[in-house]
Amino acid sequence: MIRPSLVYRAVAALCFVAVVVETSPVPAQAADTALPDFADLTERLLPSVVSIATVMRTASGHRSRPQFPLPPDAFPPNSPFRDFFRDFFERGPQQAPSPRPPRSFGGGSGFLIEADGYIVTNHHVIEDAAEIAVTLHDGKTYTAEVKGSDPKTDLALLKIEPDEPLPVVEWGDSDTARMGNWVFAIGNPFGLSSTLTVGVISALARDIRSGPFDSYIQTDAAINRGNSGGPLFNLDGRVIGVNTSIYSPPGGAGGSVGIGFAVPSSIAKTVVAQIRELGRTRRGWLGVQIQGVGEDIAESLRLEKPAGALVAVVFPDSPAANAGVQPGDVLLKFDGDDIPTVRDLPRMVAGAEVGSEIEIDLWRDGRMETVRVKLGELEAVEAALASAEEVEPATGETLGLTLATLTPDERARLTIDEDVLGVVVTGVSPDSDAASKGMQVGDVIVEVGRKPVRTPAAAVDEVDRLQQEGQTSILLLVNREGSNLFVALRSADS
Repeated sequence: MIRPSLVYRAVAALCFVAVVVETSPVPAQAADTALPDFADLTERLLPSVVSIATVMRTASGHRSRPQFPLPPDAFPPNSPFRDFFRDFFERGPQQAPSPRPPRSFGGGSGFLIEADGYIVTNHHVIEDAAEIAVTLHDGKTYTAEVKGSDPKTDLALLKIEPDEPLPVVEWGDSDTARMGNWVFAIGNPFGLSSTLTVGVISALARDIRSGPFDSYIQTDAAINRGNSGGPLFNLDGRVIGVNTSIYSPPGGAGGSVGIGFAVPSSIAKTVVAQIRELGRTRRGWLGVQIQGVGEDIAESLRLEKPAGALVAVVFPDSPAANAGVQPGDVLLKFDGDDIPTVRDLPRMVAGAEVGSEIEIDLWRDGRMETVRVKLGELEAVEAALASAEEVEPATGETLGLTLATLTPDERARLTIDEDVLGVVVTGVSPDSDAASKGMQVGDVIVEVGRKPVRTPAAAVDEVDRLQQEGQTSILLLVNREGSNLFVALRSADS
């Protein structure tokens, strides 16, 4: 049995605690840590965010009209929205269902950057689209024209012809963003228009190996299917990122697990401005193949710490070659800015003005040197290489290896980064020296005998030339999954 005196003491103690809590002063910093209210920002920014629906080209050549919202089969199998939208689309006052023609729908989000109808979205949202429909917040729908797109950064610029000036967003400065800052996304996940999600910046400068210029903002604001191309805002209501992808584990059906990625505004606004002006991108080109500088390489080169980009290959007649850059140099500064890691240099070069003269500080033979480089244009070089590949033989065999031109299809099939140049190994003879040395399908041969090769014919010719000079061991520079290594192979008759 509980004694009344004990109950009285317990109640009295609780009352005392309650009084203390009520009368204790609130810490000064409490007001600063209060959660922000997004209502006013959302109301102001909603009219600048649009819904994008596409009619995709199918294998049979059929086109299908976009539907708003997306049909039930656009939702993950376990989504509660499937039944709801199945009722809406299929169980209404309709005639008996008939076989459907081939359909291919796409959709995403975008945002207005100019009052006369320029819209930013993702490249993958409008890729291969036969028709594009843009729906504004007020329900008006327009047909959109693609002004240009950039697969390397997954950005695209659309244009509609509105009846009146439209509300626009402003770019923010992603370079000043910090891990832990509040952010929010507005978009159309699963076809549900004008949806707000809130979170923080989880990480900066993420490299997810989707392209040569990866430097994503990672956020835990929910980014789902249909959010692609929409804006990521800071608390000033400015766009600091373009939502582009999510991490979804196997079986996740494309749903958000709190890991989303956005192209930072520092990259996006430059790419969009170039597309707006030229209809395409125009990036700087240095003409080197580079690799990282680890602890062991830094120690062997007498560098104070691992940093910069180690030059593995200098392409003939490139800006780097003309400036005197050599294999083995470590590039440490570009136009006065430090090069922290090997992944930073391609972005720095690409963002520089074509034709500009840039100072590069490099480490060579135990001392610092400075060279001046006049940058070329990356797109012009890529176009020239693509043209050369069209007339060269597609395959070749040498040293027990079957070689093929590194076409975009081969890159995609073997998941080879776009900044890797050379010829790809598509077969290895099991009884060859190449097999015993561990050569693999998917390896990219960058150099033969210290000479860069870009076609199978060039690789075979260079091996033949070296063998005619009496060399029985041929040195190859091989790129394997993004890392360079040297392999020396003997011919079958040596």
